[in-house]
Amino acid sequence: MFGKRGNEGFGKAGEAIASPPPAPAAAPAASSPSILVEPSREPARQQVTPPPMHTPQRKRPVRTDEYYDTKAQVFSALIDTIDLSQLSKLDGESAREEIRDIVNDIITIKNFAMSISEQEELLEDICNDVLGYGPLEPLLARDDIADIMVNGAGQTFIEVGGKTIESEIRFRDNSQLLSICQRIVSQVGRRVDESSPICDARLPDGSRVNVIAPPLSIDGPALTIRKFKKDKLTLDQLVRFGAITPEGATVLQIIGRVRCNVIISGGTGSGKTTLLNCLTNYIDRDERVITCEDTAELQLQQPHVVRLETRPPNIEGEGEITMRDLVKNCLRMRPERIIVGEVRGPEVFDLLQAMNTGHDGSMGTIHANTPRECLSRIESMIAMGGFTLPAKTVREIISSSVDVIIQAARLRDGSRRITQITEVIGMEGDVIITQDLMRYEIEGEDAGGRLIGRHMSTGVGKPHFWDRARYFNEEKRLAAALDAMEAKTKE
Repeated sequence: MFGKRGNEGFGKAGEAIASPPPAPAAAPAASSPSILVEPSREPARQQVTPPPMHTPQRKRPVRTDEYYDTKAQVFSALIDTIDLSQLSKLDGESAREEIRDIVNDIITIKNFAMSISEQEELLEDICNDVLGYGPLEPLLARDDIADIMVNGAGQTFIEVGGKTIESEIRFRDNSQLLSICQRIVSQVGRRVDESSPICDARLPDGSRVNVIAPPLSIDGPALTIRKFKKDKLTLDQLVRFGAITPEGATVLQIIGRVRCNVIISGGTGSGKTTLLNCLTNYIDRDERVITCEDTAELQLQQPHVVRLETRPPNIEGEGEITMRDLVKNCLRMRPERIIVGEVRGPEVFDLLQAMNTGHDGSMGTIHANTPRECLSRIESMIAMGGFTLPAKTVREIISSSVDVIIQAARLRDGSRRITQITEVIGMEGDVIITQDLMRYEIEGEDAGGRLIGRHMSTGVGKPHFWDRARYFNEEKRLAAALDAMEAKTKE
């Protein structure tokens, strides 16, 4: 009737939950509140065997008008039957079981002609609509997806393995999509509608969400989700992926450990936040760390962490808390390190001031394509903040505050690489002087179109932060890593 699924099983929302053994509909389990509005006088439930769980992704059928009509009838009957106040008292798994039982009853009474697999498809969709994020649930359950991009109700793209592909996921219409967007953003106290059509938010698991709704988005709401990985990446894993060499990873560990002030530079989707998370693993556990983000997504493991998040204005246009407000307030909270998830504006000046006044080891990310462009962008953002300082003074502040720029890039084959580790070593006249410790050089591509390259030492000898490394008793490990990097470059 609706088409069969070519495969079975999703995680999370798709974790099919077996219906309990048949029981009279009027006698709900004593261990959970009844979510029926009144005792059911319906026939015995038709039992549905759920599909196997945790199997590879399946290709979902194309939804037809007939499917949506049947689903609307079942959904309407479910809302008339269910007691939402009692449903809210149940945990997720119990609520899903209850909904499945009631929907089975409705399907049996209304005598919809469908196969077991079609009925299971309908059960899963309705559970996702009531308890989760509707058609998004199968995609959110997959940990191999990096980004979900919904361009109106009829088109959804996902990024897998660095490549963007179109998904079979569709929404009933733009109203359903907007309703799901509103459900997502309302969980963090934000809203999206015609009067406030742009919103940043996050999912409970930390995934970053951006919504832009009509009238700004012409073809329906545009929803973009940067997926949160359940297993936090480490530098060792980045080495296995080829993003950095073992010697380069050791240098990065030392940079994080010895309290260098670090800016991570890169384009959209280049892995800046992932790399920032990796570096924070090497912060001493007794340090007080304060993070400032537009949408909280950093995953620090230290015990003494304060997480701060900006706030948009309310419906009257008041109450906004900007990133600059947070960074300025950080200085009154006795931080030992300040970490800014993404530097976008004049807050960069406050971050530089913090780096230069006793908060060594502070970090942030910035959108730029090269370390030199990163410095120019910092200078431009300070100017945009209305600071009327001479250009040379601004550059002196930058050069005395930032120790290391780490450049991340997403290459044209979809792979992500750390392409440069660059030191900021001071001023020469009116120019900020930098030197690369390591560069990634592309040498060609293989038959499959994957780029081939290697990380190369620039052979600069002792880095500018050598004294810091000696202070933290890391100079021998740093020297060994640099020597090994240079030896590999000469091979």
